[in-house]
Amino acid sequence: MKRLLLLCALFLSGLACAQAAEAVWLTNYESAARQAAAEKKMLVLDFTGSDWCSWCMRLDQEVFSQAEFLAYAKDHLVLVKLDFPRQKPQTEAEKQQNERLSGKYKIEGFPTIVVLNPKGEKVGELGYEEGGPKTWLASLEKITRPAAK
Repeated sequence: MKRLLLLCALFLSGLACAQAAEAVWLTNYESAARQAAAEKKMLVLDFTGSDWCSWCMRLDQEVFSQAEFLAYAKDHLVLVKLDFPRQKPQTEAEKQQNERLSGKYKIEGFPTIVVLNPKGEKVGELGYEEGGPKTWLASLEKITRPAAK
């Protein structure tokens, strides 16, 4: 009985840690922009085709879901997923917002990651990059360091 309780406690503890480690990807640009300004954080716009784009799925799996990225994002970024799915349902308002922002930032392919400073000014763009979170975050730092000054 004690073993069973211990196993249950460990399982629940692991589940709580896994949920805490997930990044919070917002879908409403306006509220995310307000949050980035208030918290003085960079705003990361992930233009993705989450259910059909293989490079988008690789970026999610190899970078965005990794502990190193999650820890960095928690302290430095406000994350916005602007999805263009083929199968997943979306509200009409979300579709319109994503189309408008895609036009504004001249998105030509997926994944495209647009990085804005806390004032909402574009500081750079990224995409998929081999090498996992360390490589991807180094590229992010190159474009955000000058913008932070």
